[in-house]
Amino acid sequence: MKIIDAGNRRAIADLVAHDTGVDRTFERRVRGIVDRVRVGGDAALEGFARRFDDVTPPLEVPVDEIRRLAAQATPDVRRALRAAARNIARVAARQMPKHFDLPIAPGVMVEQRVEPIASVGCYVPGGRFPLPSSLLMTAVPARVAGVPDVIVVCPRPEPPVMAAAIEAGVSRVFRMGGAHAIAALAYGTASVPRVDKIVGPGNRYVATAKAIVAADCAIDFYAGPTEIVIVAGGGRADWIAADLVAQAEHDPEARSVFITWNAALATRVAEAVSTRGRGDVASRALAAHGAIVVTSTADEAMTLANRIAPEHLVVDREPLTQRPLTAGSVFIGPFSAQAAGDYAIGSNHVLPTAGAARFRGGLSAADFVRVMSVQRVTRAGLAGLAPTILPLARAEGLTAHADSIEVRLK
Repeated sequence: MKIIDAGNRRAIADLVAHDTGVDRTFERRVRGIVDRVRVGGDAALEGFARRFDDVTPPLEVPVDEIRRLAAQATPDVRRALRAAARNIARVAARQMPKHFDLPIAPGVMVEQRVEPIASVGCYVPGGRFPLPSSLLMTAVPARVAGVPDVIVVCPRPEPPVMAAAIEAGVSRVFRMGGAHAIAALAYGTASVPRVDKIVGPGNRYVATAKAIVAADCAIDFYAGPTEIVIVAGGGRADWIAADLVAQAEHDPEARSVFITWNAALATRVAEAVSTRGRGDVASRALAAHGAIVVTSTADEAMTLANRIAPEHLVVDREPLTQRPLTAGSVFIGPFSAQAAGDYAIGSNHVLPTAGAARFRGGLSAADFVRVMSVQRVTRAGLAGLAPTILPLARAEGLTAHADSIEVRLK
């Protein structure tokens, strides 16, 4: 990993910048897949599934096969899934918006009603390794929110993924991935139900397809390559290096950044990373997108971390967090390893990337409900509101609005 001085403005600008430019050629390719599935339905979907997923119809996995494959997961994996699901559900339950009935004035009542969306599609990547944790992080909060129809799509739903599907109580599982799976969920086919929202991480085909269908089907957010920023002035260099390498092994485009005001620690971490980051994927990511930044002070380090607005922010000491923070998820202290959040803590690991933490946090149970205001007004209540309504309606030139109030009070 390269070591950068915080005074190097050009290097810092490159570090803070998020490459969100659109590759128009790639976008057209993905849009072509989406459009063909939207128009061609199952025929187009099955063709892409054969081509990209090496799967032949039927694409839906029967319930008995889900159970059979789930039973092949080792007992320790099944126990781990059960424990992880339990923790995720506990956190999700506290994230739910609350119902309330609020009297505003005599004869005026506002109710906040919280209702689950009808259906959700959970995308579970199926790359080099199965990712059952991604299924739990999407499906469990949906179930906690009360979503009745939870659909999972995964190009390679291996035994751990099937065991997670049972643990999360999903409704149906389909063997398909990529842009064609997103299109099928967004628009529906004869065999795949249309859903109200699509959630979950995926590769650039998935992310681009989600952005394309977002006008017609809600999505969680556009997710780019994963990121970690660690801010520390002390601690064990090998622990810090281990976290940087762990994030880098996800994707050759992953970003691993260490920010410190301790130049000696920066050197030790760089050396520790060089001995640990030998995996092909991790080494490519660290070489292309890894960086160690040396600042003058701890405050400067935290300011830079907030400018990056990373997906994961790891901070070595509590006092540094007593300020506004800009990150998808924050881990404080030497034992709060980011990987623990990926699997066991219960906080969600489906998080905003590419600076999107500036305006939203990670996936939560609140993403699976509709919050509605319900108003109840009596005649006396309306009369009490009229002195507020009528001048504002007329100031906006909306005389029919004013008339709709006056006609009730005459």
